[in-house]
Amino acid sequence: MVRVVVVDDHALVREGLAMVLAAQPGIAVAAQCAGGAELLAFLASGEPVDVVLLDLYLPGMDGLETLRVLRERLAEPPPVLMLTTIGRRHEIRQALAQGAAGFVVKDATGAELAAAVRGAHEGITVISPSAAATLCGSPDPGLTPREREVLSLLGSGLSNRDIARRLGLAERTVKVHVGNVLAKLGVTSRTQAALRAEALLGGSHQGR
Repeated sequence: MVRVVVVDDHALVREGLAMVLAAQPGIAVAAQCAGGAELLAFLASGEPVDVVLLDLYLPGMDGLETLRVLRERLAEPPPVLMLTTIGRRHEIRQALAQGAAGFVVKDATGAELAAAVRGAHEGITVISPSAAATLCGSPDPGLTPREREVLSLLGSGLSNRDIARRLGLAERTVKVHVGNVLAKLGVTSRTQAALRAEALLGGSHQGR
């Protein structure tokens, strides 16, 4: 059972999301919080939490600030899915850069929301279709130099372990980079990323 905390300052939205998630198989709502401070207090209580669904626009401490504080205070913070009504490209990238497990726009269906929660729980970076479309709308996906290196090696068919050895990184770090690359490219698989690598990087990744 995946235990989720729903964080949104609008009670109607918060309760609606909780109802949708509670109706999905294998998902339970551990708590509902109206803001970042309430979420941090709940997490400090020690109650088991597998995924946090966190609204981006919160009064006071917004979602990005809450995400930053959560990752600073907890040794092993739960995956955080950012939630908003509008997916702006710079906000999606900023959330992912700060360690968000994904980005879900509120036009997602219940099945899409549940899939995002399960994906986050499994360590997969998840981004909703409309947010992915926002990222894909730019010919430059905004990859960092390191992410371009990772994408190049993905295009060569290397596994995370092989990429970690090639770049001298921890495998867990490579996993984070791969998740960010997939999200920024607006794709959901390594195969799709490899195809985008060909388009973005040309033949530069061949034979590496």
